[in-house]
Amino acid sequence: MKLKISLLFIIVSQFFISQQGKIINNQSTAFEISYKDDTIEFIVVDTELKEKKPVFLWCQGSLPYPLYVNSKEEGIWMIGGGITNFNIGNIVKNYHLIVIAMPETPLMADEKDINESYWYIGNSKNKNQPTLEFQRADYLENYVNRAQKVLKFLNKQKWVDRSKLIVAGSSQGTKVATKIAATNKSVSKLGLFSANPFGRIDQMIRDYRKNAEQNRISWEEADKGIEKEYQTFRDAHNPEKAAKTPNLIAWKSFSVPLLNDWLNFNKPIYIAYGTHDIASDLNDMVPLFFIRENKNNLTLKRYLNLEHNFFEVENGRPNHDKPHWEKVMDDFVTWTLK
Repeated sequence: MKLKISLLFIIVSQFFISQQGKIINNQSTAFEISYKDDTIEFIVVDTELKEKKPVFLWCQGSLPYPLYVNSKEEGIWMIGGGITNFNIGNIVKNYHLIVIAMPETPLMADEKDINESYWYIGNSKNKNQPTLEFQRADYLENYVNRAQKVLKFLNKQKWVDRSKLIVAGSSQGTKVATKIAATNKSVSKLGLFSANPFGRIDQMIRDYRKNAEQNRISWEEADKGIEKEYQTFRDAHNPEKAAKTPNLIAWKSFSVPLLNDWLNFNKPIYIAYGTHDIASDLNDMVPLFFIRENKNNLTLKRYLNLEHNFFEVENGRPNHDKPHWEKVMDDFVTWTLK
């Protein structure tokens, strides 16, 4: 496997070549590797790769967010798969923090190629719909295979301590992290944030039921909505329909239950979620399965009154002025060091 120099935007004051990749914005080092017909880009959040440390692989959530945006007015700024919500310094003290770019998504995107939600639309005719290339590449096995190639590359680097490997992810990234841990014996600890142990589409069904129970919608509306979700899932398992509607591929792939993978992972697992997150509320059932199997490798952490992205909830809505991601991640990093 050959290491290639990534052809990103060359901005003299912010973006220059290093001997082991490219330095971006004096924040991270970008690498590019080739795998079959794919180009896999990723960053190491460090500019001097001299100190030998274990890898902390962060698996970001859904949608094609670039890791960096190149703005005419603001210059280069990081999205980083959500790591800007963390106390990054607390992680990189002990680990090489790695984030892999989304498939069919540039590591750095020009501002004109992202929508108002900051994800990459590229050549898409609809600013609220990812490119067809991304939709076809947006399936669980692809994310896992790409991550395994990156980990294989990292294992060959002198600055990587192979005695320990932390893999963690949020939301959709928990599915990727789980499957990496299930197929890579080097993973020593697994961190899951806002995970759904039973897949993805089930939360849509539970949401209809909850809305009906709280009189937000009628039971007739809930009934129709639930039946619609069943049909979506049938379509996702129909190869002909999935070929015509590529976004169905993800619904099939990411709706695979994770619970058995967690039970089969015999190393420490950390699950954290907000109690206002419908995607994660079935995590309350997970300890019962571990207890039944006489397994004690699970740490479960509830964050009260927080939602999917760990914002406080007030009057039924997230208050984006009250974030808690930094504490949530700091708690996890502390746990990894025990």
